[in-house]
Amino acid sequence: MPKITLPSPTITLSKAHARRFLLAHQRLWPPRRLKDKAGILDFVRHVGCIQFDPINVAGRNPDLVLQSRVANYRPALLEELLYTDRQLLDGFDKVASIYLTTDWPRFARRRAFERGHHGDPSAPPMRIAPDVIQAIRERGPLSSIDLKNKDMVDWYWGHKTRLTRASLETLYVMGEVGVHHRVGARRAFDLIERLLPAELLSAPDPSETDEEHQNWHVLRRVGGLGLAQPSAPQYWGMILGVNGDVRRAILARLVERGDLVAVAVDGVPKRTFFIRTADLPTLEAARTKRAPQARAAVIGALDNLMWDRKLLRWVFDLEYVWEVYKPAAKRKYGYYVLPVLYGDRFVARFDPAFDKKRHALTITNWWWEENVRTDEAMQVALSGCFRDFMRYLDASQIELGEKVVSERTLRWVLSLNSQARQADLAPLRA
Repeated sequence: MPKITLPSPTITLSKAHARRFLLAHQRLWPPRRLKDKAGILDFVRHVGCIQFDPINVAGRNPDLVLQSRVANYRPALLEELLYTDRQLLDGFDKVASIYLTTDWPRFARRRAFERGHHGDPSAPPMRIAPDVIQAIRERGPLSSIDLKNKDMVDWYWGHKTRLTRASLETLYVMGEVGVHHRVGARRAFDLIERLLPAELLSAPDPSETDEEHQNWHVLRRVGGLGLAQPSAPQYWGMILGVNGDVRRAILARLVERGDLVAVAVDGVPKRTFFIRTADLPTLEAARTKRAPQARAAVIGALDNLMWDRKLLRWVFDLEYVWEVYKPAAKRKYGYYVLPVLYGDRFVARFDPAFDKKRHALTITNWWWEENVRTDEAMQVALSGCFRDFMRYLDASQIELGEKVVSERTLRWVLSLNSQARQADLAPLRA
């Protein structure tokens, strides 16, 4: 394929305008203004998907994403939408993700690809697949530990796993089974025809050609972030048949047909970004409307806002690395450090720990970002943010770790315990 020349930007944003647009697009301008299940569904519809990750230090990633956007969020709301109401679905979009159940037909090509890739009947996971399906049909939703076969098999994540787990994973990506419910990180699978209505399962893919599907998926992914650059592989993954050159061609095509607009950001030379045309009213409002009163929010490490780490550095002056998979000795900050947003700036990051038995949130360590000066308004906003964060976690107390217990700029933390007692957070556990 010949090298594609991207369209020239027709709009130039200041960094402040870009920040405010991104936050408004991500429903963080201000935080926690969405309400209830309807707010969750509207947000997922708006961004296409939110990334799932099972690591649970202060909540799993989808819960961290939603607690920063939905007032009085509690994880039970997402559980109900996924496993009771079935309006949201566990699947694969940008890696493991959660998206609208009505998007099921859109991923028919992904399921067909997985059948071609993993469906060899002679492969060990597929050899036992009929027995796995029959067991689920007879016994109801099952996880791998509910199946008797103890054989092990080499699997794509680089180590041996139970053959039953590999078989269930294969059937899952092929669309034969779906997640019925979770117990912690463990998934129980049921036959997909018992989870989704027949009319949805039989609905055709709205994209008649591969090109149409790629156009749709690239446009969707731009909306997942809001302001997208063509060369950020961390958020362009799992779009079928699309490498860097194809992606550039699709972006140019979407601009030509009016679905995307090419923009530049002052101070970020030689970079073209893309915004959905449908989001131009948000872009204009971010420029002209008065900024809301600054509020603070804890942002998940895999939040949609965090997908493009270079963009964070260029626009927010935030250098962030998720250090979960780094050896402890090589970590600069900590295992699961979370950024803290205040207004349109990241002002801090902290290392959380949560003791479920004691209902205690601990700030193990805290780092202010460079050139941040605290004032009373910021401390009031941070206090409100962490009060809401405690409610989300069902925490009745908050503690400072040894490394920060004497930090004067964190005195506001200590007042939260008395606030928790006065407000009686216990009813929110119901």
